Formats: sequence, C-alpha cells, structure tokens
Amino acid sequence: MKPYLSVIIPAYNEENRIGQTLTAVYTYLIAQPYTWEMLIVLDGVTDNTASVVSQFAEGKEQVRWIDRKENMGKGFTVRQGMLAARGDIRLFTDADNSTDMSHFDQMKPLFDQGANVVICSRDGKDAKGAVQARPQPFLKRVLGNSGNLFVQIMAVPGIWDTQCGFKAFRAGAAEQIFSISQIDRWGFDMEALALARRFGHKIHVIAANWHDAEGTHVTLGGYLGTFWEAVKIRWNLLTGVYARQEKRQAAAKPHPTPK
Repeated sequence: MKPYLSVIIPAYNEENRIGQTLTAVYTYLIAQPYTWEMLIVLDGVTDNTASVVSQFAEGKEQVRWIDRKENMGKGFTVRQGMLAARGDIRLFTDADNSTDMSHFDQMKPLFDQGANVVICSRDGKDAKGAVQARPQPFLKRVLGNSGNLFVQIMAVPGIWDTQCGFKAFRAGAAEQIFSISQIDRWGFDMEALALARRFGHKIHVIAANWHDAEGTHVTLGGYLGTFWEAVKIRWNLLTGVYARQEKRQAAAKPHPTPK
C-alpha cells in the first residue's frame, strides 16, 4: 500500500545519535492513524552508522534504508531520498532530531487543505512562536543572521529561515523540485524553496520549537559555501539551467505507445 507519509532521514557518521532519533520518529509514527514509511539514506558513512540503522530496521517492514558508499553531500542525499520515497507527503528531517516529529501535527492540516510545500522556521519573522529552545553557538548565529538577507536577495525573498531541516512536500511537488535540483551540499534547502516558487507553489511556514544538537557536521567553510551556492541558484534561474533540466527529464520519461 502506498504510504500517506514518507519520512526521509539523511545521515552521515551519526552512530552516536541516530539510534535515538530513529526511535523517536518511529514512536511518533506508530501512533498515527495514517500509513507511513521511514527511509534512511546514508551518505558514504565511515563509522558504525550503517550497523545502527540495520539493527533498528530489522523486522520493521515500514523502515527502509539506502547505504550509498560514496559521500556526496546532504543535498544529494535528501534528493535521493525524496525521489526514492513512495509517500503522498514526503518530509525530510535531520538525524540529530533538532526538530521533533510532532511538528508534523501542525503541517498535516495545511496539506489536508491543499498545501504542496510546508516548512518549519526558527525565526519569529516567518512564524509567530518560533523558538530556539537551545540556541545555536555564537558563530552559527552571526553567520546565519548576516547571510540571510543575502540569501533572500539571491534565491528566496521573504523567507528568514531557509535552513531549518524539517520540510515537507506533496509527492508531485517533491518530484518536480528534486528531479531538477543541482545543489549537492548545504545550500540545497535554498534551492528547493527557490524551485518551489518557480513552479508556483506557495510556501507555508510553521513555527519550530528547535533544539540545537551537539555534533554538527557543518564547518565554517560549509557555511561560507552556501553564499556561493545562493549565487549559483540565482544564476541557474536566470540562465535557464533548471528549465533545460526540466526538458531533459520530460524527454527521458517513457511515452505511451499509440494504439
């Protein structure tokens, strides 16, 4: 049976905390009245993450996982999960469980009313009541605040928090967006939202109650790289890169044989 909800969890070297996250997500899902699946996508891990995931998934038909051996980046990993998912609604959440699955309780009514894209934000300018229960380190806050206006100018005007790792898409929107996306690393969130706008999808925003977890894989170079990725997204929009990729995707789809 096709699930109503797919939860995609990208993971890279998360042996110390992914077990707790998988348990929390699974506990939430088994209490729901709708059908669901969990899809964990491993991004070329070099630690014991695969063993933890394998043990967790054993005997659970609704839990799948992809063990890709090459590290390609979070954007590539989320894209792979979004396109491999089967659900009518496809949500990705971080392996550190900074945004609890219970946030989907606020998202579901919006999807029931016809929304195609719903995201969480940690910024009260996006959604009243947004809380960072455990604030990010000083460096993250400075870079995030200083870079956001630049991101808005380049890629996603009007969204103050493009990077919260809890976003959900209706299946059709997910396939439209992630089949032509280009960013493989941290800037993929910005690109997904920019493409959502390109396809005419309204971006609905709910408030996050967010806890910064220790052990982030984001480096200073990664943060600075997102600025370049924002420029690249703008360039791709202006020069028709996404339009050409969309045409290639359409041409590659099998066409029905005339009778």
